Amino acid sequence: MAPPLPILTAREVIGVLERAGFKTHHQKGSHVHLRHPQKPHLRIVVPYHNRDLAPKTLKTIIVQAEMSLEEFLSWM
Repeated sequence: MAPPLPILTAREVIGVLERAGFKTHHQKGSHVHLRHPQKPHLRIVVPYHNRDLAPKTLKTIIVQAEMSLEEFLSWM
């Protein structure tokens, strides 16, 4: 059984993705766009608001990053 999704802020999620190799490409309004240098097809948008991300939003970000939950948590 997979571990439950953690409650994270956008800043924490961006930090995890950067440790996993993603780079911030640009920010448009309240959304940060990240890309992976070795995998140019991976583009992730993280809503940067002053609150925790919704669990479904976090799950969508993990899927867009082509990561499993366990792999995502290993970069924390």
